Amino acid sequence: MTRIDYYYDPDAPKANSVVPSVTVAVQDRRGRILLVHKTDNDLWALPGGGHEIGESISETAVREVKEETGVIVEPTGIIGLYTDPNHVMAYDDGEVRQQFSICFSARLVGGEPRQDGTETSEVRWVDPVDLDRLTIHPSMRLRIQHYLAGRSKPFIG
Repeated sequence: MTRIDYYYDPDAPKANSVVPSVTVAVQDRRGRILLVHKTDNDLWALPGGGHEIGESISETAVREVKEETGVIVEPTGIIGLYTDPNHVMAYDDGEVRQQFSICFSARLVGGEPRQDGTETSEVRWVDPVDLDRLTIHPSMRLRIQHYLAGRSKPFIG
């Protein structure tokens, strides 16, 4: 499935769904941040995905990181709540989803990075000084900036 992200685009289609989702920011011992190259929109992003019935939102964070990257994490905090109605994602099946994402900070527990071959085409530990070299959606870049800034309070927006 492919998707197109619309961000403050007056020609964006109207949202017809909202799905709670998570993203997770984690660094390795060298201070590099874990990123994935998403197959649905061809952009680099924090690992994450949709919340499923029967799990807590922190379980969603752990599951999504492991599924997409092979890395095991433990959530340690909330970086922010990202619910901007001016960011919608249009999928090729007709769904147009309004952003609703909780971004967690996490501690690295274990595992080895590997792409899942379905949702991600590459998994990489990235030095923060190299982030500008990657194609990252502005809303995802905002989450990464908030994480790296070490904000004392979560972003709510």
